[in-house]
Amino acid sequence: MKTRKLLSVTTAMAAIAMVGIAMSGCSAGGGGAKASGVAQTDSGGAITVWVDAPRVPAADAFKKAHPDIKINIVQIDSTVGATTTQQHFAQFDAAKKGWPDAIFFPSNDDIAWAAKTGYTADMSKETPDLVAGYTKPVLAQCLIDGKYQCLRNDAAPDVFWYNAVLFKQWGYTVPTTWAEYESLAVKIAQDHPGYISGFTGDAYAPNRYLWASDCPTNDQVNATTVHINLQDPNCKRAESMLSTLVGAKAVSTDGIFDADATKVGQKLVMSPGAAWWGNYLFEQTWKLPKGSMQAASGLSWPGSDKAQMGDEGGGLWGMSSHITGKELANAKIFMKFVSSDSAWQVDLSTGLPAFTAQQEPWLKKQASDDFYYDTAATLATFVPAIATVPTDYAYLLYDTGGEWTSTIAKDLASGKDFATAWSNFDTDLNAKAKAAGYTVVTSK
Repeated sequence: MKTRKLLSVTTAMAAIAMVGIAMSGCSAGGGGAKASGVAQTDSGGAITVWVDAPRVPAADAFKKAHPDIKINIVQIDSTVGATTTQQHFAQFDAAKKGWPDAIFFPSNDDIAWAAKTGYTADMSKETPDLVAGYTKPVLAQCLIDGKYQCLRNDAAPDVFWYNAVLFKQWGYTVPTTWAEYESLAVKIAQDHPGYISGFTGDAYAPNRYLWASDCPTNDQVNATTVHINLQDPNCKRAESMLSTLVGAKAVSTDGIFDADATKVGQKLVMSPGAAWWGNYLFEQTWKLPKGSMQAASGLSWPGSDKAQMGDEGGGLWGMSSHITGKELANAKIFMKFVSSDSAWQVDLSTGLPAFTAQQEPWLKKQASDDFYYDTAATLATFVPAIATVPTDYAYLLYDTGGEWTSTIAKDLASGKDFATAWSNFDTDLNAKAKAAGYTVVTSK
């Protein structure tokens, strides 16, 4: 077998333009091939997969596990909210060729346009055994038009993170409600200036706070209508809390991936955050002291004793609907591997596997690392946290995280007050939803 080529998407696109054909292993059927009657294609088995940098090891592991399958791996932009992948797909749709056989979407919102254009295969039909291996809450956002059109790589529910060493030193009690989190965050900012209790500057911030409050920003009514209402009580309570936290300088206006995040993160006392924060952010990226961080169960809102939290990422795999025969068969083998094989999901992945059968083995591996203040108690919060995430949030043709960073994050960084930033976010989000072709309603 030939040596695997790792191409950039720019190089791959240039190759397509020069030779006028799809990359090795890509389909040459039409965009919306089934609807137009253009035959699906079969390369004879070779497949092309598009992955971002963190998922290159997944593709490499597949190549090692399946040396008999020819695979062309293309590395794509991993920036959350970037539009380059969508732009390339628009060219493929116009040319009726060039789509990758499988892809890890850089942004979860990408599944909306990929499904609308007819790219994504119906995994309910193609891999029903894989779909059955997930719990419904984990795969909720992949259910589009009654079909599961993607597979989730990892589960990314938020838990409540805190620095257990500082909590013990300062005599604090771990919050169990959002109100307690708010009041303690303000106290920490007053008693220990410079220490923070969260981040507001990244594209996951609205997931962290607004999704957790079940604020209707991504509430899809039907294929052409969305429910957006930032005046809804569920939005107003999150707005009020964030306004207080920002005003007290209790949260950083940086984002968790910003250049200064590693330095700022050293002063993090507590925050809602995804399960993958522990392994990826705290241990590998920020290199926080071993034995300092701890996770607790999520926070509840007034009137409920049930925790309700957001979800940050948990990337999505998609497979082309434009292929058949051996090409399709091998693409399905790839999808099975990256979504459910322990050689990727347990041995190499930093996130809690979304595929149920691999969660316990992954947790056992994490336990051996013993990074947390109480590792067993921390890991015990991860799987139950999945059930705390509202499932009526949809990935749509507009990017809520992108609108957040271009309004709220930008405004706060420039010194504007939260009320102004919130108003700009409200206006921008509604405008972008309408520009994407949706009818916006304020109630259901």
